[in-house]
Amino acid sequence: MDDRERALDAAHRRATEFLGTLDDRPVWPRASLDDMMSVFGGPLPDEGADPAEVIHGIASQADPGLVAIPGGRFFGFVIGATHPAALAADWLVSAWDQNSGSSVLTPATVALERVAGQWMLDLLGLPPTASVGFVTGGQIANFTCLGAARTAVLARAGWDLAERGMRDAPRVRVVVGADRHASVDRAARFLGFGRAELVIIDSDDQGRMRPDALAAALADGTGPLIVCLQAGEVHTGAFDDFRTLVPLAHEHDAWVHVDGAFGLWAAASGSLSRLTAGMEAADSWATDAHKTLNVPYDCGMAIVRDPADSIAAFRTGGDYLVYSGLDPWDVTPELSRRARGVPAWAALRSLGRSGVESLIDRLHANAVAMASGLSTIAGIEVLNDVDYTQVMFRAATDEATRALGAEILEEGTAVVTGAEWRGRAALRCSMSSWATTPGDIERTIAAIRGLVAA
Repeated sequence: MDDRERALDAAHRRATEFLGTLDDRPVWPRASLDDMMSVFGGPLPDEGADPAEVIHGIASQADPGLVAIPGGRFFGFVIGATHPAALAADWLVSAWDQNSGSSVLTPATVALERVAGQWMLDLLGLPPTASVGFVTGGQIANFTCLGAARTAVLARAGWDLAERGMRDAPRVRVVVGADRHASVDRAARFLGFGRAELVIIDSDDQGRMRPDALAAALADGTGPLIVCLQAGEVHTGAFDDFRTLVPLAHEHDAWVHVDGAFGLWAAASGSLSRLTAGMEAADSWATDAHKTLNVPYDCGMAIVRDPADSIAAFRTGGDYLVYSGLDPWDVTPELSRRARGVPAWAALRSLGRSGVESLIDRLHANAVAMASGLSTIAGIEVLNDVDYTQVMFRAATDEATRALGAEILEEGTAVVTGAEWRGRAALRCSMSSWATTPGDIERTIAAIRGLVAA
């Protein structure tokens, strides 16, 4: 074998070994950043090394600092494991090395992404003619959608943003919920909207935007308007009332954006689609396939109802570039990029419509089971209505809650992460992994029960 073949063989073997340890290894890393810096740091050696040996060295030395995210008991943040077909497809993407901004340059990968986008629109009940831009994740999906929104609402007000820029432009009101995800604020900041400029709408005890508060805010202002709604609050999993809020915002000529990083996928479940009813009437939607579809990182989707709005915001120039009418680089901020949508195609093709629905239903069932089990532990309180995939709980005091969170990570059976809800410390479980089994839930509950008892 040549260097490339031997390096790939080493990567395959070491990846398989790592995946084989997931059931027994501590889920949280056993080494700190400083530990890993000491292992991998130091001056760059003068001489090179054999590629296969480099791969073996990385795998051996990194092991203590790796998190068992691909296993069934990582419940921290909203992070899915990688579906087998998506993982294998991602390896192909790296081997193919296709620059997937242009459909003329890389027709195979662009076709795979385009079909994956069409399948997603169908599964989620969104307009079949919408543009689907594959971006790095939920953050850039929000940025991309809100970038298209900013251009569009200014155009309605007679302002050509591409030509005249933001200086002296009409003021755009950006309306958000009190319990929005921080990525919405960050995207707004990237687009020139400071935190003090945001119009913040009160929410209920589960984090859902209050329709009466939105109505009052919209009545108290004029001019270009963007309203950001949410499918899946990151702590409680709650969904805004789209059937009420979207028409209300449209009455004021607002662009309605839905941040649905993990919650948008509820639309693909017959039993859970009631949570997203009405969201199809919005103007843009952001989601992240690694969270719920379980593809590798680097696979967010920015979905815009009218592709012309995406093109107006993002189409590039350059006489050396080749255009086909609607290319990936027309609907996202990027030119050069990997074919990140190919693993999404592979996951969808492997699961099929029924498999996607089963996956989402199973994630919800795992959340219900986790909440039910936690409720049987003396001194533990579940804080949210488990409508989707999030479970939030706490001990009797803030100090006890934070201490329990640290003990769970040290004990190693599972990972949950800390949060704060309505001024009180909390712990949060996110059910996002296809690999989680009922046994994983039982092991986690037993571990937490033991820690509380101790």
